[in-house]
Amino acid sequence: MLKPTILSISMATVMAGAAISPALGLIAKAFPDASPTMIKLILTAPSIMIIPFSFLSSYLTSKLTKRTIIMIGLFIYLIGGIGPQFVPTIESLLVLRLILGAGVGLVMPLSMTLINDYFAGKERTKMMGYNSAFSNLGGILTMLLAGWLATFGWRVPFNVYFLGLVIFVMIFFFLPKGEIQKPKTHEQKAKLPFAVYGYAIAMGGIMLAYYSIATNIALYLEQSALGGAALAGTVVSFTTVGGMITSLLLVQIELTFKKFAIPVMLFGMGVAFLLLTFTHSVPLVIVGVCLVGFGQGALFPILVLKALDRVPFHQADQAIAITSSFTFLGQFLSPVVLDGIGTVANQANIRFQYGILSVSIMVIVLVSTFMILRTHKKVASLH
Repeated sequence: MLKPTILSISMATVMAGAAISPALGLIAKAFPDASPTMIKLILTAPSIMIIPFSFLSSYLTSKLTKRTIIMIGLFIYLIGGIGPQFVPTIESLLVLRLILGAGVGLVMPLSMTLINDYFAGKERTKMMGYNSAFSNLGGILTMLLAGWLATFGWRVPFNVYFLGLVIFVMIFFFLPKGEIQKPKTHEQKAKLPFAVYGYAIAMGGIMLAYYSIATNIALYLEQSALGGAALAGTVVSFTTVGGMITSLLLVQIELTFKKFAIPVMLFGMGVAFLLLTFTHSVPLVIVGVCLVGFGQGALFPILVLKALDRVPFHQADQAIAITSSFTFLGQFLSPVVLDGIGTVANQANIRFQYGILSVSIMVIVLVSTFMILRTHKKVASLH
C-alpha cells in the first residue's frame, strides 16, 4: 500500500483551488454584494498560502517526521476544505480558503520528497510520473464530482474535500513513521546549488505558458468565432489528458530522448502555440492544447528529478519547496505577464500572446540544445 498511499497525497494537493470552480456561479448568486474579484479569490486564495507554507514544511522536516507533518497538514486541509459550507459570510469563506492553502502548502512538497525517500533509479522516475498523472486524474474526478454536487446547492461541493479524510486514514495506517531529517553539523550551513534555482525558474516559466490555456482559451475561441464556454471547458480538459499520457510514459520518454528530453518536450509546446497562433480549426486547436499538456506532463517531473539529483538527501525538501513555489508563482503571473505584453504591444488578440509564447519557447529550445551539444563535446574531448 506504500505506492498508492504516497500517490494519493498528490490528489489532495491538486484539488486546492479548482475543485469547487463548478460552484462559483452559485456562490456569486448566494453573495450578490461580493465583487467579481472577491468571487475569483475563492479559487486563487489557497495558492497565496501554499508558497510560504511550502517553505515551512521544508523547515519542519528537521523538527518532525514527514508522516506527522502530512497528518497535521491534512487536518488543516479538512478544516479549510469542508468548513466553507457552514459559514454565513463571504469573508469567513475566504479565511477558510486561506486555511486550506496552508494545509496544502504543508503537504504538497512532501508528496514528491517521499518518492525520493523510498524509491531510486527507474522506479523513482516512474513514480514521479505517476505522481503527476494522479494529480491530473484527481483534478478530473473532483471537478466532475463537484459539478454534480453543485446541482444540490453552492454549499454541497465543498464536501469533495472529505477525500482528505480518506488520505489521512491511509497515511495513518500505511506510511512508515520515518525519521526526523536532521542534517549533520557540517551540512547545516550548506546552500542550495544554483542549478536548483535554475530548474525552479524553468518550472515557473513552463507553468506561465501552460496556464495561458486555462486563462485565455475561452476568450481565444470567442475571438476566433469557434465556440463558447462549453467548448472551452472541453478544450481545457485536453491539456490534462495530454499531461496524463506523458506522465505515465515518463521512463520511456527519458530512455528515448536521453539528454534531449527537455528540448524535445519544449519543442512540442512551441509547435503547439504556433498552431494555436494560426489555426481556425477546432480539431487542430484540440491537437495544440493536447501538445501543451504533453510537454507539461513530462517536463515537470523531469525538472523535479534533476533538481533532486543536485542536492544531498537532507536538502531534498528544500529543493522541492523552491520548485513548487516557482510553479505557483508562474501560475499567478501567467495572466499578468501575458496581458501586460499584449497591452504594451497594443494587441488585445490572444493569438498574439500565443505567438509570443511560441517564439520564446523556440528560442529556449535552440539555446538549450546548443548548450547540451557543447557540454557533450567537452566531455567527449576530455575522454
